[in-house]
Amino acid sequence: MPDPIHSLRTGPDAPPFLIAGPCVIESRDICMRIADFLRRLTVKEGVPYIFKASYDKANRTSIDSFRGPGPQEGLRILEEIKREFDIPVISDVHAPAQAAEAAEVLDIIQIPALLCRQTDLIVAAAETGKPVNIKKGQFLAPWDMENIVEKARSAGNARILLTERGTAFGYNNLVVDMRSLGIMKETGCPVIFDATHSVQLPGGQGTKSGGDRRQAPPLAQAAIAAGADGLFMEAHFDPDNALCDGPNSVTFEMMETLLPKIVAIKAIINDGGSA
Repeated sequence: MPDPIHSLRTGPDAPPFLIAGPCVIESRDICMRIADFLRRLTVKEGVPYIFKASYDKANRTSIDSFRGPGPQEGLRILEEIKREFDIPVISDVHAPAQAAEAAEVLDIIQIPALLCRQTDLIVAAAETGKPVNIKKGQFLAPWDMENIVEKARSAGNARILLTERGTAFGYNNLVVDMRSLGIMKETGCPVIFDATHSVQLPGGQGTKSGGDRRQAPPLAQAAIAAGADGLFMEAHFDPDNALCDGPNSVTFEMMETLLPKIVAIKAIINDGGSA
């Protein structure tokens, strides 16, 4: 399988790429169904695709929240998806000791937004040699990511991606500053926009997070127009009954409508803005 960073072209003439899947691994069959749909759709639209799903959501609102199957079973499922559909896979790690095990399966290791300043975690992920996607914390300014990128690069790894996922805006709310995308691109890293977590309402439903999936597609389009190299989105065939982040996960139908628009917007940007 090609290197997932070096095979993802960015800049002029490059198509947008998509990182998408369910928030958490609910079951093997659910993940296989979602991966199959998204793989078919992205092939149709000519969009490079990476499957995402967390095997352990260690940062949920409540102790009773569903966390996933854990590393052993979760990585087994991700490895099967990777092999079955011939696509790269990405998931997140929450402790330095998890990095090496995850790197045996994952093509890209992800650092969660709430842990993006954890030096030991970032260095451990980077030391695996795998590409690392670092989500910008909801509490950080975009220019603060320069220091975080340098932490990863200090481990000898230059294959770093950065993801914008909204900024805290009062209690239980997020807002998106599109200027963040261009500022973070000044690090030299590809920049991704997380369209679905950006419309999340953290802890907004008491023991779980809320969200408004209707706002994800317009924000995704705006982000591509503002220069994002790719999108990160949580998608589910039945998001209202998803076990994690259902309110901000988009439906299959929404993805089918959105992706051609994203491709068209990126083509206009690549063409210098002419229609």
